Amino acid sequence: MLLKGPPLKPVVAVAVRTLVDFVLRSGDLELSFKGTQRALEGLRAHQKVQNARPAGYTPELPVGHTLETERIVLEISGRIDGVFEDGQATVVDEIKSTRRELDALRETPNTLHWGQAKLYAWMYAAGNGLAQIDVQLTYYHLETGRTLEIRQHFDFEALDTFAQAVVAEFVAWAEGLDEWRRRRDQSIRALAFPFGAYRTGQRRMAVTVYRAIQEGQRAMIQAPTGIGKTLGAVFPAVKAMGAGLTSRAFYLTARTTGQRAAEKALGLLRDAGLAFKSLTLTAKDKLCPHPESACTPDECPRARGHYDRRKKARLAAFEEMALDRPTLTRLAGDHAVCPFEFSLDMALWTDLVIADYNYAFDPRVYLRRFFDEEGNDFTFLIDEAHNLVDRSREMFSAVLHKQAFLDLRRELRAENPVLYRALGRINAWLATARRDCLDGGGAVASPEGPEELLPRLMHFVARAERWLLQNIATDWREDLIQLYFDVSAFLRVAEQYDRAYATCYEGDARELAVKLFCIDPARQLAEALTRCRAAVFFSATLTPFDYFNTLFGGDEHTRCLRLASPFPRDNLCLMIDGRLSTYFRDREQTATAVVAAIADLVRQRPGNYLVFFPSYAYLQMVQARFENQHPDLPAVVQTAQMGEPDRDAFLAHFREDNPAPLVGFVVMGGIFGEGIDLSGDRLAGAVIVGVGLPGIGLERDLIRDYFETHRNAGFDFAYRLPGFNRVLQAVGRVIRTSRDRGAVLLLDQRYGHRRYRDLFPPEWRPVRLGSRRSVAAAVQAFETAGHHRDH
Repeated sequence: MLLKGPPLKPVVAVAVRTLVDFVLRSGDLELSFKGTQRALEGLRAHQKVQNARPAGYTPELPVGHTLETERIVLEISGRIDGVFEDGQATVVDEIKSTRRELDALRETPNTLHWGQAKLYAWMYAAGNGLAQIDVQLTYYHLETGRTLEIRQHFDFEALDTFAQAVVAEFVAWAEGLDEWRRRRDQSIRALAFPFGAYRTGQRRMAVTVYRAIQEGQRAMIQAPTGIGKTLGAVFPAVKAMGAGLTSRAFYLTARTTGQRAAEKALGLLRDAGLAFKSLTLTAKDKLCPHPESACTPDECPRARGHYDRRKKARLAAFEEMALDRPTLTRLAGDHAVCPFEFSLDMALWTDLVIADYNYAFDPRVYLRRFFDEEGNDFTFLIDEAHNLVDRSREMFSAVLHKQAFLDLRRELRAENPVLYRALGRINAWLATARRDCLDGGGAVASPEGPEELLPRLMHFVARAERWLLQNIATDWREDLIQLYFDVSAFLRVAEQYDRAYATCYEGDARELAVKLFCIDPARQLAEALTRCRAAVFFSATLTPFDYFNTLFGGDEHTRCLRLASPFPRDNLCLMIDGRLSTYFRDREQTATAVVAAIADLVRQRPGNYLVFFPSYAYLQMVQARFENQHPDLPAVVQTAQMGEPDRDAFLAHFREDNPAPLVGFVVMGGIFGEGIDLSGDRLAGAVIVGVGLPGIGLERDLIRDYFETHRNAGFDFAYRLPGFNRVLQAVGRVIRTSRDRGAVLLLDQRYGHRRYRDLFPPEWRPVRLGSRRSVAAAVQAFETAGHHRDH
């Protein structure tokens, strides 16, 4: 639904399908298996029926109807599948494809199908002055090709009575929505920035965001810690919405910490008088109150009768300003509806949606209810945008594992010989590919796609879909569904395969992984960004702009803004010890020196410290020696499988009143490398061991080779630039407010090389350690300067 037009009487445009679903849908939430080709099958069924009609049949006829109330103008539009004359009767034909038994459809009429057909007939009759009209539902059975035609005759008065009742319910909602938006826009016009003044750089950021939305452009903003980047993005987007420049904003982020920051910023604006509705989308598995049940009315009490309770739930939710996770969970519980489906429904009626990147960019799960319509004027606010590079590579890639096919084949051997044979053909190809992979050393890549595998996968998908549509309960059904979707995703990616892809094979004695790896996500990100009118990428680390703009599919028209840190330079003591090598080959040899450097800083300036490493293996090597040589210095260690509770427990150790220094050993680019806020005395400093390079591997080498060929910058794109952005994020953990003072020690000889020095932010004033300048001397000078400044 779209509201447009002058503010005194807005035009509300709604499609017939949306109108019918909003008013007439009732009953159970049915998430039964439909297959990935369902939409295409439906289109082909429509075409078959239309092509079989006699001469005089008019297919795909657009219709519309306009109603004016005291408050709004309602524009209803749609497309009739077909209109024809049958003797003296005019017939409106609505075509539906199905796999249900046709006789059952005659016995239990579908309210939504008839509602849609009757509204089409009402609009056609009104537009053509017809007193009577026939309405026909034509069902096409996808398996048998048989059709069922059910026809009813209506006087216009009967259709008009029906239509007016449907429209009246929707108009009541639309007028309430209009009243809300008038209130919202009035509050936006009166809204002042919630603080007495902007922070340094924050106003420039806000202006850049507003102009990008105003002009329908892209913007990239590097906003260091302390700028207030979340509010600097949200505030101008809200103002732009009040000016009619965008109808909805999506605040997209990679982490729950980013979602919380957006919720907090909106809370500040509401405290300042803003009336504004937001919704935070949470993954289904985190919301579901019955994870042990299938999403069917037989097993899940929330699915049973979900749509019967949706209207009251929707009205209750519309009274809320912030539909965050706790609020949605509470409302869904109060009204016994599925919380995830409820959140998707309510997203349609909110002003700003806070969500993971996936909901805008991932071809498997992006929000089609928003983005499949053309002409959207949405705004994307993309937080911590440096994360989008690797995330998008994964979104546009797909992987299959040999063992999954073999395990399922064993499960269904006796029960389904057709699928057993289809899986066998795939497994045979994968077994040969595994032998070739092992002959090549266990990890090989090819610029060519696995063309011989694809027909076997297509055959499996067709056979699996045919069986799954029968909805037969078996012990291996869920495993088959999972493999079906994995293979379908693989085939979709194969359709996109071009020179920006490679096929990776990694195997051992039992397993083989075949991955269609997206090396360069630029083309597909550019396509995804057509779903919005304006996109703003912002982060504390977008260095250099050209690197990120290239990978985001941008061009020379992208606005770029680099803001300086708002904090006094003298608050950070940045030391570089370039005497140590952290190259992989030298790590054992220099580990003792790394331990000594960490302990030296911690003892010279006691407090809580984070020590960042490029890998877990390196972390564990140094941490073991550190605890052996310095048992009096308490340490906590990040592990590979930490969830949110473990993360929170780890951070809880970093208290301002710790009686002794604390050393936290963590990995760069991980959950403690960004998105944490240890202000004040909770963090005294950090040690960054190495230059943050991603681990050497098959995929990274493919990125290197690709960008060496296309940009003459292979090592930069694969290793140096991603690594240094991790370093910048790690350093950014230390100074979180204007009152914070902290020390950072960079350990690696490469920090002395020009290609790294050129990436240093302008606010860095590094102190180089050596025989004439020790950590003790640097820290003493830093503390003395701070003491003099304070007095």
